[in-house]
Amino acid sequence: MAILYIKNLFLRSYIGFSEHELGKLQDIVINITIDFKSEKAECTDNPDDTLNYKILKHEIIKLVEVGRFKLIEALARQILNMIMSYAIVSEATVEIDKPHALRFADSVSISLTHKKDE
Repeated sequence: MAILYIKNLFLRSYIGFSEHELGKLQDIVINITIDFKSEKAECTDNPDDTLNYKILKHEIIKLVEVGRFKLIEALARQILNMIMSYAIVSEATVEIDKPHALRFADSVSISLTHKKDE
């Protein structure tokens, strides 16, 4: 097993439900941890045998930038579902920070984890 980390993916999305948030792109920061089966790639050294994090990043960007969300929980769930659709992924955690969501706080964040039954 291997653990892949995607740290501080800075994106913008339409997210929120308050009047001052509607129709306005907002900054979000995404951190992802993915446990996946890496044994085959470790032996073959073949990129086709592992999790392609560049493709995954582009899928996440498309989801975030095209979508409109009221809650960071809903966005985190959609990203987590996308990651878990990969057969070699056994567990993943998605954390989304929404900077400046609360006055006097750096950010508000939510973290969701899903583990496949073996």
